Amino acid sequence: MNVLDESILRSQRELLRARRIRCRHVGRDLGRPGMADEDVLALLRRLGGVTFFTRDLRLAHPGLCDPRFCIVTLDVGQHEAASFIQRAVRHPALNTRARRMGAIVRVTHAGLRVWHRQSSEPLVLPWAPARLSPRR
Repeated sequence: MNVLDESILRSQRELLRARRIRCRHVGRDLGRPGMADEDVLALLRRLGGVTFFTRDLRLAHPGLCDPRFCIVTLDVGQHEAASFIQRAVRHPALNTRARRMGAIVRVTHAGLRVWHRQSSEPLVLPWAPARLSPRR
């Protein structure tokens, strides 16, 4: 399940839904408005199997790695969130729930930084090259 933090604009959620990326929104579909970080983390642990997207960069901390969820922090503009969420969930290193669980991911224009519990240094991944469609 994909869960969006309150910091993700409603318009971005609607763009994701239009692109057929299912998601739920904290404060609207889950939890309550204004939840503290600790309460959101408790919610993620309780739900399990969740990929949580936020613009709160404080959550890009390797100490938060938990095998029950993935946290993806978006270090991009608020009106770019949907585009970068789509890119992140389609990246070859993160394109399945099994590949995401237990990871803390920081998304930037340059690429991804991925922390796992068992590693002390993040894995730095560039964005996958765009596929060119054949000319007709």
